[in-house]
Amino acid sequence: MWTLLAKEVIDGKQLSEDEALAILNSDDDELLPLLNGAFQIRKYYYGKKVKLNMIMNAKSGYCPEDCGYCSQSSKSKAPIEKYPFITKEEILEGAKRAFESKIGTYCIVASGRGPTRKDVNVVSEAVKEIKEKYGLKVCACLGLLKDEQAEQLKQAGVDRYNHNVNTSERHHSYITTTHTYEDRINTIDIVKKHGLSPCSGAIIGMKETKEDVIQIARALRELNADSIPINFLNAIDGTKLEGTKELNPIYCLKVLALFRYMNPTKEIRVAGGREVNLRTLQPLALYAANSIFVGDYLTTTGQEVNVDYQMLEDLGFEIEINEKQEALSNA
Repeated sequence: MWTLLAKEVIDGKQLSEDEALAILNSDDDELLPLLNGAFQIRKYYYGKKVKLNMIMNAKSGYCPEDCGYCSQSSKSKAPIEKYPFITKEEILEGAKRAFESKIGTYCIVASGRGPTRKDVNVVSEAVKEIKEKYGLKVCACLGLLKDEQAEQLKQAGVDRYNHNVNTSERHHSYITTTHTYEDRINTIDIVKKHGLSPCSGAIIGMKETKEDVIQIARALRELNADSIPINFLNAIDGTKLEGTKELNPIYCLKVLALFRYMNPTKEIRVAGGREVNLRTLQPLALYAANSIFVGDYLTTTGQEVNVDYQMLEDLGFEIEINEKQEALSNA
């Protein structure tokens, strides 16, 4: 069943609502056949290559938004480290570490509703040097974006801009009230308008329904997001969603399979919360996804980098880096 569906997806089929729901409702005993189908799609478009991503938390805390999952929000009581926007030199130091670790995409992330002119200038100056010295793909994630800011980032050499939809339009007001779902869509549209690659994904496990999960996958397909990070809620004490534990490893794998079947040509990335939610089944995620974050996240820690590299080696997968990065590595 799943192998046939995978072949149909490769041939151009778009899943119906019933077919998408069947993936999330599938019997646990069907997990391996389901993942095999997802892997056939993944292999068709990406082979056995894996893209590695690393986050630089460029500004922590001090955010006026009230997002219920976030330890940096204005409503959060979580004891996190807070600091203003870091310097160009600190961003470059992080890029050097990423380059030495064979990271393909370096993600510069900052808390807040949106960046100031100074923030955009710092990122722009840093990115120009990163491109020259290390050849890394750079993704910026700075919040709601204006046209002139998107244009400046593009001219500086930023490749991609991340702005997650996070959840479905129906469920959005439960998660945050200080900005709308339409605000997020507008930023993604601005990103695409100025030639930046759109990166947008979800956080699963925030008391959404299975129908919500399907709607997220469908919305991201319609937005034509090039990269889709799938986060699994790591509920942090002091946030609105503290104590929420809705996920188990098998359901998380079904979600990843769903996003692969519904967005077959896109980079599907296993992102925050994979360690605590997928646990010992983490390797199976790469049969649907073709990208992972390596190292720590924003205010939570990831697993040891050497464990991720060992996992990829044991799977027989290959780390993907671009030609310029490879040339600089061999210089």
